Amino acid sequence: MFEIKRGDDGAVSLHGRLDASQVDNARAVLDQVTGSCNLDFTELSYISSAGLGLLFGTQKRLVDSGGGLTLVNLSPHIREIFQIAGFDNIFEIA
Repeated sequence: MFEIKRGDDGAVSLHGRLDASQVDNARAVLDQVTGSCNLDFTELSYISSAGLGLLFGTQKRLVDSGGGLTLVNLSPHIREIFQIAGFDNIFEIA
């Protein structure tokens, strides 16, 4: 199960498992993000390479327009995935 929500403050929260079957659902929300945005991983238990690819594409689009994603509340496991992939050099991780 996966759920993505955009809060009144513009922050986006991820819940559950972001895998290939959920990328289109996540893209529909992330494509609406402009500028800078916090992406809250508190409730995310899993991210696949397809999910990483979606976040990378979103980050590239936002950085090209002067913004970007800040990833917050990553679990140790997901933080390690970002480090292994070298994405800790691409994203701001708070």
